[in-house]
Amino acid sequence: MEIKYYNRQTNKIEIEKVYGDGGVKWLYESGPGKFLSSALVKSPLSVLYGYMQDLGSSKNKIPNFVKNFDIQMDDYIPEDGRNEADPYSTFNKFFIRQFKEGKREFSKDPAVMPAFSEARYFGYDSIQDNDTVPVKGKFLNAKELLQKEEWIETFDNGPLLLARLCPVDYHRFHFPDNGKVIDNYKVGGLYHSVNPIALKAKEDIFSTNVREVTILETENFGKLAYVEVGAICVGKIVQSTDLTSFKRGDEKGYFLFGGSTVIVIGEKGKWKPSEDITKNTSEKLETYLHLGVEAATKL
Repeated sequence: MEIKYYNRQTNKIEIEKVYGDGGVKWLYESGPGKFLSSALVKSPLSVLYGYMQDLGSSKNKIPNFVKNFDIQMDDYIPEDGRNEADPYSTFNKFFIRQFKEGKREFSKDPAVMPAFSEARYFGYDSIQDNDTVPVKGKFLNAKELLQKEEWIETFDNGPLLLARLCPVDYHRFHFPDNGKVIDNYKVGGLYHSVNPIALKAKEDIFSTNVREVTILETENFGKLAYVEVGAICVGKIVQSTDLTSFKRGDEKGYFLFGGSTVIVIGEKGKWKPSEDITKNTSEKLETYLHLGVEAATKL
């Protein structure tokens, strides 16, 4: 199964080079793999694997990873206290690398919601519509995702952006606007892969995986439900702010090792995903965006 996506930066449809592609296929498509996955998706094993990326020996994987996925290391700063000759002490430190100043800029247009993650996006004008993209359906809605009665009506029938981060991507996520935090809570769950191969095999992944929910009151886009979804071998979801008030483009947090997903749900009638994202979504195609570029527009 080839995973194709539209790259807005190159204006081309490209084929994703998947980290651990063979392993994901085996886990979700073979009999023995399906049996084993039932253990791997439970917290202790998945989190333990993630924490192994904090071992000093894990840094030995970095050079081949950079080469195989053609990561442009000139875009990133070394870990604090290290230099470009030996920039990271562990694989996790490499995994949560930060961009150099000026490498990514957030749109300042108040009518534009900038991309909060550097990722592959699906977008929906309404999360109650009848689209049939693999990650849609009864499991991708406010009730299933948020699991808190207080917020279900607020976000019912609202727009949604789903940003899938691959292991090769920048793994920090950011606030899309100025505002304040009005709620934050965790939802317990499993650690399934968020690879499209896994999503095709198991449609309820986003509503059963572990996740952290933050409700934002924003300056330009109303209330947003900002949902970080854990995935197989993700060691941890880390909030790097005190979750009180924030500015557009501020870092919100990061995922330790593993691919994962950020989902943002809005109030009905406040904003809509960018036209290329919704068009590509209707064709079952993700849209790859750089951090900070337009992802949605105010209505």
